[in-house]
Amino acid sequence: MNQLTLVVGIDVAKAKYDVALLNAEGKYRSKVFANSPDGHLQFLDWLRKHDALDAQLCMESTGVYGRSLARFLSQQNLFLSVVNPGQIHAFGKTELTRAKTDKADARLIARYCQLHRPPAWIAPTAEIVELQSLVQRLDDLLALQTMENNRLEAAEGAARESVEAVLQFITRQIELVRLQIEVHIDRHPGLKEKKELLTSIPGIGDATSAILLAFLSPLERFSSVKQVVAYAGLNPRIRQSGQWAGKTPIAKSGNVLLRTALYLPAVSAKRYNPAIAHFCALLLERGKRPMQVVVAAMRKLLHIVFGVLKSGLPFDPNRALA
Repeated sequence: MNQLTLVVGIDVAKAKYDVALLNAEGKYRSKVFANSPDGHLQFLDWLRKHDALDAQLCMESTGVYGRSLARFLSQQNLFLSVVNPGQIHAFGKTELTRAKTDKADARLIARYCQLHRPPAWIAPTAEIVELQSLVQRLDDLLALQTMENNRLEAAEGAARESVEAVLQFITRQIELVRLQIEVHIDRHPGLKEKKELLTSIPGIGDATSAILLAFLSPLERFSSVKQVVAYAGLNPRIRQSGQWAGKTPIAKSGNVLLRTALYLPAVSAKRYNPAIAHFCALLLERGKRPMQVVVAAMRKLLHIVFGVLKSGLPFDPNRALA
């Protein structure tokens, strides 16, 4: 059998992962493996035993738990797809799925893969993996800083001294990680060149460019800017039935860190980026609410980011306004 007839669904958890091998006749073979290097090798042997090395493998983008497995499978030159968990959840609803076990989820992922045939996952390079780790760590530290600042307002006496000491430590760590991000980008010519392209866009600074580089790379996995917008969760969720039309919020089903990072740059770009300022002025004239305009500016900014990275040319307001 080949990849056109065999698919493998993988449901990843912290300590283990369930796999479901589905053939063209709709029959399954299920197995559980430890989420560890030894477990990955055992999974590879299991695929070889069942003549499934040419199968299409599919797993959800579950963050840190699935990273090592995804990289391992990619290194073996296997056909692996990594999909948004929201897509699997929505697919399960269409099947009126009642069972909720790891084994059932692996089979659900296999059926989704068999029906939709998602594209192959492109593994990030080592420097992107390192950048993602640093950017994520900086975001964690900033969240800790906010929590400790909130505690400082109510703390008194020795408790206040403790909070202040923790804040000093967190602040030093934030400065250190920011420096590490800067040095890391400067050490890699490709990243440095792309950072210069991104910072040529009014509204995009060093912090935002690092997040964009971390989570939009490799750009080749996006065939269109619509996919980039959906990845950031900025695509509109249209709600309409007959003559009724409800509000159209954004999907918010993509990369939260990426979406959050675009908010303040979009607010700044509304004033200082001529292409986005003109675009937002037209929306306000049409009666759009201020928050709707900001979200539209975030999408527009992401369009410009995609165009700059795709073309390899710095931002040109004349071209953006054309």
